Amino acid sequence: VQLQASGGGLVQAGGSLRLSCAASGRSFNSGYVVGWFREALGKEREFVAGSSWSGGRTYYADSAKGRFTISRDNAKNTYYLQMNSLKPEDTAVYYCAAVQAWNIETTRGGYHYWGQGTLVTVSS
Repeated sequence: VQLQASGGGLVQAGGSLRLSCAASGRSFNSGYVVGWFREALGKEREFVAGSSWSGGRTYYADSAKGRFTISRDNAKNTYYLQMNSLKPEDTAVYYCAAVQAWNIETTRGGYHYWGQGTLVTVSS
């Protein structure tokens, strides 16, 4: 499985961005979990949001609840992270990840497949 993240950029505080993660190599099915992580400068990579591929189960870090939404387009084998009400502290490189699992993993080590990262910068 290869993952390609895109959609990052520079946005003012309070603005929105939608990140995309396109999967290739094989099609995801209900046996996969997908997630978004972020890594700010000088900090550990942290979990942001995760979802079963079917979309029936989602889980968000406290920092993302109410502002971020993870979704997917099965036909495009792509999933998304809609980020609203962005704050300067959301500035980070965002990574998409996937693993063949049932539970939504929240640790970096829980994912086998990773995208290359896309930079999100939120200015104050």
